[in-house]
Amino acid sequence: MKKEEVDKMLSDKLQDGEHVSPVLPEGVKNYLIDIDGTITEDVPNEEPERMATCKPFPDALATLNKWYDEGHIICFFTSRTEEHREVTENWLNEHGFNYHSLLMGKPRGGNYHWIDNHLVRATRYKGKFTDLVEKDVTIEVFKD
Repeated sequence: MKKEEVDKMLSDKLQDGEHVSPVLPEGVKNYLIDIDGTITEDVPNEEPERMATCKPFPDALATLNKWYDEGHIICFFTSRTEEHREVTENWLNEHGFNYHSLLMGKPRGGNYHWIDNHLVRATRYKGKFTDLVEKDVTIEVFKD
């Protein structure tokens, strides 16, 4: 799905005259993907000179571009700061990553606990980028 199509799908929605958050069509996933340590080697913000020369993980490139081609939304969500945006965009484009958006300034340190009013799924990267499979796990949720 092209960026223009995604922008239109996620544009301002009205329901009964009120603005409401958009909901993706059935089967479309909105992937938020880290960069350092996930699609390339772990490059800390303190060593930005490495950001331009690191190599992508081939399995990540192939899988993410496949998901993009299948119509899913690809958003890179990184702890790199806004001052690293240009080198990051250049690197993604140079290596052929197809994506819709890039969010900078994700909190550093891990142990994330995301609270949202929309459905959220999380997958921890453990060294191999493949299609996702279903697995039963225990999760923390709010008390009913």
